[in-house]
Amino acid sequence: MTVTRLFDPPLVLAVHGTRSALGTRTSMELAEAVAHASGADVRLGWVDIHTPTLTDTLRELGEAIVVPAFLTSGYHVTSDIPAAIAAAGGHATATPLIGSDVLPAVLERLDAVGDFDAVVLAGAGSLRPRAVAEVQAVARQLSRAVDRPALAGFVTASSPTVPEAVATLRASGHRRVAIASYLLAPGRFSEQLAEAGADAVSQPIGVHPLLVDAIADRWRAALGKPLTASHPKAVND
Repeated sequence: MTVTRLFDPPLVLAVHGTRSALGTRTSMELAEAVAHASGADVRLGWVDIHTPTLTDTLRELGEAIVVPAFLTSGYHVTSDIPAAIAAAGGHATATPLIGSDVLPAVLERLDAVGDFDAVVLAGAGSLRPRAVAEVQAVARQLSRAVDRPALAGFVTASSPTVPEAVATLRASGHRRVAIASYLLAPGRFSEQLAEAGADAVSQPIGVHPLLVDAIADRWRAALGKPLTASHPKAVND
């Protein structure tokens, strides 16, 4: 465990809520693991569904460093998080999101399902073209890493859907198709993957040491930088 300095600002982990009790518990366990790894005062700020909201958490703390536990630059990251910082008084800063830094963890989860001929990288989906393109880019990285064909598929909002991507690979002659979950925590989205027609589905990333370290590293990199911003920029701008 890293010992935090006395006046280091808290780390607020911005996470998407879920109605899944297991998914909610996973986020809480992730926050605990990050606190242990970093020595930071770690709080959760829910961007959707749960309370305390990110705005509520920031109002309570004042100065803080927000680390977005998100994989793509969707609406929550580019709009909701900056808006929450502004609504709480603009006394916090947001680091870059986690993104494709977790690909090795995705590969580790995928390795546990056994051999396959082709793979679908299953992302949550977004109406933002940039977020879709980010998942497609990770699918290409995944393909190179496993030396097999890989397509991006999306659970909602984007195309192709995960079942469509699975069907495309089967139509191309691949007999055993796996799904690599590009999701952080269990929930409704991960449950839908079991019905997508693949032969095997990997587990979500969960409380993986690589994710824990990536979050802690984002916080450490922001230490010493100005926190107060009257007009917070969108994350990853």
